[in-house]
Amino acid sequence: MTRRLRLTLLGVGAMASPRFAPAGLLVAYGRRRVVFDGGPGAEPPEGRLDAWLVTDEHAELRSALRRLAAERGLVPRMTDLDLGELRIRALPVAHTSHPTCGYRIGSEPGEAVWAPEFRTFPAWAAEADLMFAEASSWDRPIRFRGGVGGHAPVRDVGAEAAGKRVGRLVYAHIGRPCLRAMDAGLAPAFGEWGREGRTYVLPAPGGEGGRS
Repeated sequence: MTRRLRLTLLGVGAMASPRFAPAGLLVAYGRRRVVFDGGPGAEPPEGRLDAWLVTDEHAELRSALRRLAAERGLVPRMTDLDLGELRIRALPVAHTSHPTCGYRIGSEPGEAVWAPEFRTFPAWAAEADLMFAEASSWDRPIRFRGGVGGHAPVRDVGAEAAGKRVGRLVYAHIGRPCLRAMDAGLAPAFGEWGREGRTYVLPAPGGEGGRS
């Protein structure tokens, strides 16, 4: 029987979200468990963790993440990880003036991507079975002062993901412009809003595209 890769959203909020906990993910494969990002309100449940990985070692939540990880005997890192059949690669994203990354998560059941923040869509995410992606803005880019980076809008992220044959796209870093779009009943042309606490599964049971 094929072992399943389970990916649970701990939070789906952008920085200082008035509605959601910070974007975070828990990946479970067999006895292996790895956390990605998160923060206060988006902590993993009790139990053994193999690693706590981050996409930005200089993020505003870095002090809180260090404290939360230390409580579990870990240090948050931005790095590759090989855990037998679970292979995790830290790959660069264009986002700000210092190095940041996303992660390609590989296993026998399928390939997933965790890339909650980027200015331009990462080419290395192509053909992923499941991608958790940027959603800071709805229909226009957010540009940082001084031209040092920014956030891609959902409009562009969805179009790029569809063109690069991403199987299922879940928006997992939801900013205020997207909150307003959600409240207005708007939905992305491609992809779906992430839900805190939802577990996505690869391979998808019953051909449901990764939903538990």
